[in-house]
Amino acid sequence: VQLQASGGGLVQPGGSLRLSCTASRNIGVINSMGWYRQAPGKQRELVARTANTGTTNYADSVKGRFTISRGVAENTVYLQMSSLKPGDTGLYYCNAVKMGVQFWGQGTQVTVSS
Repeated sequence: VQLQASGGGLVQPGGSLRLSCTASRNIGVINSMGWYRQAPGKQRELVARTANTGTTNYADSVKGRFTISRGVAENTVYLQMSSLKPGDTGLYYCNAVKMGVQFWGQGTQVTVSS
């Protein structure tokens, strides 16, 4: 199983970015997909997650600014990030869960700086 993430980059504070992640088709039915991030010197943390049940979860720090969504093809997940802050800087990882097994993408760097 492979997760391919893209969309990271350098953006000024207040700017926007959209991350995309696609899982290889042979993964089958995915129960949930989400995004985690890891800043230098810090632990990896959940940013947002969406499940097949329709449930979505967001870190308190991103509520109202980030939106997670699934693509028409169920093996794709997006993260629309707006009003970005320097504290959002980090390596963003795509995550998928299938029957309790977690799969991780390679990470895409997001840097928010003026």
